[in-house]
Amino acid sequence: MLNRAKVAVVGVGNNVSALVQGIALYRATGSLPGVRRPVLDGLGVGDIDFVAAFAMSPEKVGKDLTEAIFSPPNNFPRLTDELPHSGVTVSRGLTDTTEVERVAREIAGAEVVLYAAPSGRQETARAYAEAALRAGAAFVNITSDAVARDPQWLERFVTAGLPLLGDDLTSQFGTSVVHHCLLRLLEERGLTLISSYQVNLGGTEDFRNLVENNNTKMQSKLNALTAKQSTAGRVELAPLGYLPHLESHKVAHINVEAQAWGGTSVSLDLKLKVHDPSGGAGVTIDLVRMAAGALRQQRAGYLSEAAPLLKSPPGTTV
Repeated sequence: MLNRAKVAVVGVGNNVSALVQGIALYRATGSLPGVRRPVLDGLGVGDIDFVAAFAMSPEKVGKDLTEAIFSPPNNFPRLTDELPHSGVTVSRGLTDTTEVERVAREIAGAEVVLYAAPSGRQETARAYAEAALRAGAAFVNITSDAVARDPQWLERFVTAGLPLLGDDLTSQFGTSVVHHCLLRLLEERGLTLISSYQVNLGGTEDFRNLVENNNTKMQSKLNALTAKQSTAGRVELAPLGYLPHLESHKVAHINVEAQAWGGTSVSLDLKLKVHDPSGGAGVTIDLVRMAAGALRQQRAGYLSEAAPLLKSPPGTTV
């Protein structure tokens, strides 16, 4: 029987709710809507066992993981009526960096640590990366805080023989990937980009946090859009907007202004509406399986095959 990947999660928000529920749904039904890779490095989408979880909210600490994911302010909908208990009790997360050793002990035995806490807390992200190092686990950072793209941290994981994947996932079908494809299409078809912008509105607690702590997120989104000189300086991002009534939906507006043959104008306006946590889970499942596979294959550091799934891989701006 195939050994399932053992994963510890940091943060029990909407993204983890979508991930936990989706894994249980695919495992129970065998159906695979929205799955790009049914099997990756020998692991199916249901071949994930959660072995530890950390959160700071009193409403979540002490509960089984499959109960905690429905505690407010989480608002991602239920994907299934029946969700079996995980057997994992959510522990209190790090209150300061002196607790790294406690967390390292609690994640002992995990193959992968998935860091899905709110963005904008770089020292916290690195403290959990330190705990993963001490526990001998791979680390996957799906937030915009710089860990994998920091050369010193990457070197530490390479030296320890452990995979390090990040930073900041590119949602399965979100604003960044759609906007990037539109800009690439312009270039491929010979049009000249004049200007472009995107506006993002959302109703999750993650979105509220990003509105208040958007320094790393805005840079990470720019990393995903302006890697080429042809777009640098011509793409703008409006400040993120938090609208609670949207709940787990994200609504994005993208505008592109360009010139075609003879300098004639081309203008495009697009609206995208998605369940933001689902878009994250559809990519996280691949990142986690890549990390577990690499650990088993004794491949250390960053994995180049993860690049399409990330906004800010190593080599991009911190």
